[in-house]
Amino acid sequence: MTPPPGQQKQDGRRLRSEVSRRRIVEAMRELIREGAVAPRAEEVAARADVGLRSVFRHFDDMESLYREIAEAMLVEVTPMLNLPQPAGTTAEIVAEMIDRRIKLFERIMPFRTAADVHLHRSPFLLEDRLRMNEMLRKAMRSALPAEFRKDRTLLDALEAVFSFEFWRRLRWDQQLSPAQARRTVELAVSSLLDAKPRGKA
Repeated sequence: MTPPPGQQKQDGRRLRSEVSRRRIVEAMRELIREGAVAPRAEEVAARADVGLRSVFRHFDDMESLYREIAEAMLVEVTPMLNLPQPAGTTAEIVAEMIDRRIKLFERIMPFRTAADVHLHRSPFLLEDRLRMNEMLRKAMRSALPAEFRKDRTLLDALEAVFSFEFWRRLRWDQQLSPAQARRTVELAVSSLLDAKPRGKA
């Protein structure tokens, strides 16, 4: 049964709006990936090939746009978060953990940095940040041998070294290459683990 003309027109407007919104979200993602932490509406409109008015209409609902961008990013990185636990010697486990963190952090760095700009005014972004931090914390603690998991201070120190913030400081503030930053993380982790007396919590 063919919908009445009025409904067809309404459905057509809704479809065009959804298409425009998807273009805007993807344009924002592309600009953020290229280094624009807070893309201007004009930049988004040009990249999305939509009218500036359309961008402003959707920008009025920034919280849902943040949500869509974050959800799209989560789809990309979920396989990296759901890998099996690393196995082997402590050195092999730590090396694998570092390798995984670097790949993840390099992928999310532009989006995480852009999110920082809006974090104070977005409950969703704050919740998303806390959720990912907790996932990374659990992954680190479950991967470490039991003898290290008993030491709360050591775990707190390792969590700081394994954090995105530490990696970004090395890459951006200290302007290290990925290889240089990796060696710094390896040295820090190795120093922390070597400093812990065996058999003591």
